[in-house]
Order: sequence, then C-alpha cells, then structure tokens
Amino acid sequence: MTITYYGHACFLVEIQGKKLLFDPFISGNSLASDVDMNRIEADYILLTHGHMDHVLDAEQIAKKTGALIISNFEIVQWYIQKGLKGHHMNHGGKYTFDFGTVKFVSAIHSSVLPDGTYGGNAGGFVIWNDDCCFYVAGDTALTYDMKLIPQLCPQLTLAILPIGDNFTMGMEEAVMAAEFVECKHIMGCHYNTFPPISIDTAAAVSHFSKANKTLVLPRIGETLTF
Repeated sequence: MTITYYGHACFLVEIQGKKLLFDPFISGNSLASDVDMNRIEADYILLTHGHMDHVLDAEQIAKKTGALIISNFEIVQWYIQKGLKGHHMNHGGKYTFDFGTVKFVSAIHSSVLPDGTYGGNAGGFVIWNDDCCFYVAGDTALTYDMKLIPQLCPQLTLAILPIGDNFTMGMEEAVMAAEFVECKHIMGCHYNTFPPISIDTAAAVSHFSKANKTLVLPRIGETLTF
C-alpha cells in the first residue's frame, strides 16, 4: 500500500492496482500550490463528508478521470445529479469492490455541501483486502464507537486521524483514538492548513511516541509505503 499526501485531509492510496483518492481539497489549499491536480489519476474518490475543504475538487477530478464516487447516500446522490458515477453507502454497511472491502463507520462532525445542500451524516472508512487494512477517520471527535472497529474489522495496518483540534480531535484525543482502534502506526491529517488548526508538529510526534505509537506527518506531495 502506498499513500501520496496532497495536503489537509487529501491523499491518494494505491492498493490492488487501484487508485483511491480521499477528500480532494487541493486547488483551495495554498500549501498545496505545487500539486498539479491535472496529473492526479483516480479510480475511486471517497468522501467522508460534504464540507468544502473535503469535496472542493471532487467534481473536476471525477469528470477528468471517470472515478466512481463513494460516500453516504446524500453526497453520492448530489454528484449523480451532476452526471457523475457514484456508490451510495451508510453507517455500519460494507461493500466489496475490486480493490477490497469498504466499511462506512461513524464520525461525529457536521456535514453540508458547498451549495448548502444537506450532506447527511459524516463518516469514516475502514478498507481492507488480503494485503492490508486501514482506517480513514475523516473529521471527527473522539468517539467510543471507534472501539468497535477492532471487533468488526481486521487488524489495522494504519489509521489516518485528524490531529488539528478546533474542528476535530486534537493530538491528545487522537492518541486515545489510536488506542481505541488498536493501531500503532498513525498518519496525521487536518492540521496547519488554516490558523485555527495550526499545531506544534514536534509536540504531536512526541505525544504519540510517549504512548508507544508512531505518528507520520508526510510532506505535501510525498509518497509513503506501508
């Protein structure tokens, strides 16, 4: 499994020969100005919720690549009405695609689409196949529902958690989330993009280390292998 980080909460995961793009917010992120969005390839676009800083570039990329959009019912329906392809999901459900199984899990966060349309309930994704299993929490507060993930899904290879505080969990609660989902390797997201979510990254890495967890904070455009 390889992951290329495009800033904020956007990253491309390559598994089983397929490219999965999560929460594309690139053109509106000044920190990602060096990313050439036209060169991004995607077979699937997975959206955790409807906020602009997670869906801004989904339509453009889906039109260019023909990617299938995976999200909750309301968000997928909104894109289908724009002529795009989508697969509806909802909390607690799972579905097997050609790259693996996707389970849509709980997140505690608001959700509205850029034009004010109701965006349903925010969620996260647990995705697995014979090679790996990873959790994308999306924008969320710490929730006890995370304790269900080890009971319902394979052992996690990686958990991608928000750490920026203010709108989501901060680093302290993210460490607790890592404990809840029983994962030692964490990739942080949703931090430093805007002033309210600016953090001390060295302190965050240290905080996870003290809990015997490894926090990875890739550079924008960097590709990592797990």
